Amino acid sequence: MATDEKPYRFFFSQAFHLPEDSPYLHRPVKGTKEARLMNYDNVKHLLEDVEWVLHPGPLATYGNWPVESREEFCLVAAGRLPIVREACASKKYNAIVLLGGGEPGFLESREIARQYGLPVTACAFAQMHIASMLGHRFSVIDHAEIHNMYYYDLVRQHGFADRCASIRNINFPLPRPAHPDVPNIQDEKAKAARGEKSTMLEAAVTEALAAIEEDGAEVITFGCSATFWMRPFVQRRLTEIGWEVPVLEGYSCAISLAKTMVSLGLDASGLAFPGDHPRKWRRRKRF
Repeated sequence: MATDEKPYRFFFSQAFHLPEDSPYLHRPVKGTKEARLMNYDNVKHLLEDVEWVLHPGPLATYGNWPVESREEFCLVAAGRLPIVREACASKKYNAIVLLGGGEPGFLESREIARQYGLPVTACAFAQMHIASMLGHRFSVIDHAEIHNMYYYDLVRQHGFADRCASIRNINFPLPRPAHPDVPNIQDEKAKAARGEKSTMLEAAVTEALAAIEEDGAEVITFGCSATFWMRPFVQRRLTEIGWEVPVLEGYSCAISLAKTMVSLGLDASGLAFPGDHPRKWRRRKRF
């Protein structure tokens, strides 16, 4: 019997949202879910068989600018966890996809979701795992010094320090009080789409080439989700130059990994993420 029901039912959560009157908005906050999902055109082919909702994430409590520091990531992570728990408890979804390159609250969300048998994926985690299947070492193109060092911690946390060739900084901070005169990332994206020179894109291509030629990277990934729009442009430029190097971005990887986990009927290990009263426990945990 034919059915129109799609096999995947995903809950997407943004890392945070800002007040609508914030002068530091860096992505749309109004409109349809497609309009609010950054770079929707780059991932819409992956969503054809997915029923999905997009939650804006917690309101940033530290200020009205985008998250970049460890302190700010910690605060939005705490705000994100009740959102994840509510989505899991609703029993409407078969996976949780955390958006945002810094993936605040990812490990904690996996702990929550495992109680409901739901897989959770996130952008950095998914990119690193997929990149490691495509080449020996990968490099990360990222946007700002403070975010670089936060992402450095993520590389170590996920166990990829020996597979990450480098984190390359293009020095394009998000709009913040500390950076009142930074170029607008949406303007840079629009320039690239029109075929005009984008300073941000040129910096990314320069650093991607350096990662390949100087650092030994065989795969290129991106750090902050504000850089993900550059993936097809960087891929095209590297291909034109002659480098046969895959270029990844977090949304596509997180969505694809979530599909794989749902299709395999898997979520996180109960040994890695035990509940508060596990039926079996280990006397010793080895490294």
